Amino acid sequence: MSSTVQKAFEALYAEGDAALDAAASLLAADPGADAELARRGEEFVRKAWERGWQPADLARFVRREAAEPHHLRLLAGLVVAETRRYSVLPPRWDAQLAEPAELAASPWRADRFSYATAVLELYRLLVRLPALEPVGPVPGDSLLPPPAAGESRTLTRVRALLAKAEATNFPEEAEALTAKAQELMARHSLDGAALAARSPEAAREAPGAVRIGVDAPYETAKAILLDAVSGANRCRAVWNEAYGFSTVVGFEADLEPVELLYTSLLVQGTAAMTRAEAEQRAGGRKRTKSFRQSFLLAYANRLGARLAATSRRVAAAEPTLLPALASREVAVTERADAMFPETRATRVRAAWDEAGWSHGTSAADAAALHPRRPEVPPRRG
Repeated sequence: MSSTVQKAFEALYAEGDAALDAAASLLAADPGADAELARRGEEFVRKAWERGWQPADLARFVRREAAEPHHLRLLAGLVVAETRRYSVLPPRWDAQLAEPAELAASPWRADRFSYATAVLELYRLLVRLPALEPVGPVPGDSLLPPPAAGESRTLTRVRALLAKAEATNFPEEAEALTAKAQELMARHSLDGAALAARSPEAAREAPGAVRIGVDAPYETAKAILLDAVSGANRCRAVWNEAYGFSTVVGFEADLEPVELLYTSLLVQGTAAMTRAEAEQRAGGRKRTKSFRQSFLLAYANRLGARLAATSRRVAAAEPTLLPALASREVAVTERADAMFPETRATRVRAAWDEAGWSHGTSAADAAALHPRRPEVPPRRG
């Protein structure tokens, strides 16, 4: 390491901004240190992968913690440069790298001192990252699975149904499309269980895990919605409020459909909330945080019943698969408990708005007609 970079990096572990300003001045005065500075940034990113972080996790963290958008552009450049070294990337990483690639294509321009300051601010975040529970292999791992051949026909159909549900302005049509998507997801899960029951190789498949962003505002309601979607599709969701994501544990056939359905229902719920607020304003009532929060909580609570009921109905039509399904549910629970041995249920503490709850329940009924079930609080890691 060059002496300039070595001295400047002492500021990464110091409190306050005075040391950071002095370090930025050192770097700004030494253009010869630029290559070493960039190389060390890529090393910090690599260490983040080894500590369980993935590209989307880093982007979410920097977006939440950094003061300026250019920190995200600097991170994007490091992520793209680091991952470019590998011929094969872990599953789902290509999708996570789309945003960094776009940001890196138009890098941030600034004077040398401002640039050095921003780089050091970013590196200070990266060196302090805690370890996360691994949810998959890291780039360069010798055990990386071969690239997937392509999306299954079922997942393609689910994606198309949900896109239509998001686009329609007719609640009845959205209801039918979303219900059909959940039914396809449930049958897809049954197909996986049936394959495991017939094939020794498939029976050795172990549950995996993915992280799904749960962003502010109203993250509690969103975490409950994701928990409901996960539970209805034989997965377990554990919410990490501090870092803005939930880890969903389940078999591979269920993980991506869970993310698709959660994202779609969130889009549909937000659109319904906007329409409900417009009705409230037309009636002379102001928009309130408690209205929106209550709306989304009711929406998540109500939808959980419909999703679970659909899964039960589909499973009941294949009684011979019940033992295989039970075995897979046990495997998911054991994997989740091993990853998160100290989870806890959290009571929802939120301002309650009767009109918001009523509108949220109605919006959920527009996407599902099954009875309401008691709310299941999100688990926290």
